[in-house]
Amino acid sequence: MSQIDASDYPSLKSAVEARSNEQLVADIQAQDGGVDGVLEKVFGGMSGSFNPEKAAGQQAVVQYEISAPDGNHEFAMRIADGRCEIDKGMAESPRVTLRISLADFLRLITGAANGMQLFMTGKLKVSGDLFFAQTYQSWFDRPQA
Repeated sequence: MSQIDASDYPSLKSAVEARSNEQLVADIQAQDGGVDGVLEKVFGGMSGSFNPEKAAGQQAVVQYEISAPDGNHEFAMRIADGRCEIDKGMAESPRVTLRISLADFLRLITGAANGMQLFMTGKLKVSGDLFFAQTYQSWFDRPQA
């Protein structure tokens, strides 16, 4: 097993593309920090890639519920005042809630999976503002791998 460096986008993308869902999850669980450690790095990267100009002064809370063999991992993304902040746990009144498995989440954020396809096949469940769920992703600059 090799460590998955979730703080380095090209490394994460390569790890996601080279592993089956089962192997990806098993490798993440076995490394220091486990699922929470990887997700904290991923969300840190997302926060860092937020482009406030693309958000054009909008405000929103996005709730992520990411399932893994050790349970659900919840993160709330708050976008306001030109900033994107991520907190562990549940938000009080999110504009949209996304429910997805760990492997599918990593495939989605690295571009290895299509969000609409995940949604249509039931692998991504969205509640709340569906239109917003499609548009807020453009507020982030995806790093080049």
